[in-house]
Amino acid sequence: MISITATGDSFITRRLPNNNDAVQQLRELIGSADVRFTNLETVLRHDEGFPSAQSGGTWASSPPEVLNDLREYGFNTLAWANNHTLDYSYGGLLATKNYIEQLDFIHAGVGRNLAEASAVKYLECAGGRVAIIAGTATFHESWSAGEQRPDVVGRPGVNPLRFQKIYKVSAEQLQHLKSVAAKTGINAEHDLRVKEGFAAPDDKSTFRFGTQFFQLATDGKTGEISIPNGRDLRRFSKGIEEARRSADLVIVSIHAHEMQDGRKELPANFLTEFARNCIDKGAHSVIGHGPHILRGIEIYRNRPIFYSLGNFIFQNDTVAHLPADFYEKQGLGSEHNVIDALENRSDGGKRGLGVNPDVWRSVVARWEMEKGELRQLELFPIDLGFNEPVYQRGWPRMTDDISALENLRDLSAAFGTEIVIENNVGKVLLPG
Repeated sequence: MISITATGDSFITRRLPNNNDAVQQLRELIGSADVRFTNLETVLRHDEGFPSAQSGGTWASSPPEVLNDLREYGFNTLAWANNHTLDYSYGGLLATKNYIEQLDFIHAGVGRNLAEASAVKYLECAGGRVAIIAGTATFHESWSAGEQRPDVVGRPGVNPLRFQKIYKVSAEQLQHLKSVAAKTGINAEHDLRVKEGFAAPDDKSTFRFGTQFFQLATDGKTGEISIPNGRDLRRFSKGIEEARRSADLVIVSIHAHEMQDGRKELPANFLTEFARNCIDKGAHSVIGHGPHILRGIEIYRNRPIFYSLGNFIFQNDTVAHLPADFYEKQGLGSEHNVIDALENRSDGGKRGLGVNPDVWRSVVARWEMEKGELRQLELFPIDLGFNEPVYQRGWPRMTDDISALENLRDLSAAFGTEIVIENNVGKVLLPG
């Protein structure tokens, strides 16, 4: 029997207060398992690296000592492939890797080249050996780790799960798009790149309109679909196939903000396909995170898929410094400070993630696997302080408020998963 506790994102930018009773409760819960997982969503640095031209939204940077606080909660396993991994370019990435390894966390999803970023990592537990594979679907295209060659070194970065969006439209709509494209020349630059050999021709089944792709809805169902990149899917599958021959349990972590039908609480099509493929190839659990809110749980082939476990720690409004790029995006200058910039982004606390109560209510999941089969899955609600001042909120504490459990119960029902709530704990009813 192997037990796992897992959380969503730990966007930690402040040090843990002393004598915090909430930490003790969570440490007892998290520490009760063999595998104790969270997603580290920040760059660990003092002054290493410089700001990338792109960020995950906030240039995330934290003192490396916050790792001691994650250790205080009991975590022993980290994923850190996400949309903030290269907020401070390669220097920040390599510094983060160094600090994580100094504290002996098992970590996955990022490396000095693609082989290292996609490598299977192993945790030795009393109940058996556990394999961890991690990646992200949400990242700037330049952040993907580069593959090593005999004659050229690879590039540091994340283990990527790319995907393609396709918009299904009617015959009339498709013809209109082709007409507009012909009249405006919106595809002219791409067509020239293809002609000169700098780009590959598009798939004949889709029509390019600028940077978007459209396809005839032969079944009459219009709307957006998304498909995982075949090459990336094969790389994850290869890692899983290796891991299941070398470990008792295989866990896949995936960071994905992408949504379905404009609804953030619903995972995109490609993510559902990816997660089920992971289980089909031999993974025993898939842990999703990214949108900063909960998404449903699917029990697929008697193995859990968490499409998002929301937040565990969320402190994106208390970063100590921001680069000039952030101020420029807010229309501010060098005379302004970081508080000015963050308050401007939220319009004085009237918009953004801070005003969404679902961002500040989440769960810690605890489950047990025996011989590759799910035996028990429980969900413990946590509160991150929605109504607290910006500079205080973001720390988790266990709560009697079951609204997160009720939300998760409703979201999971769409996947055929039944959750009952007893004594402020969610329990997944397993088939049979």
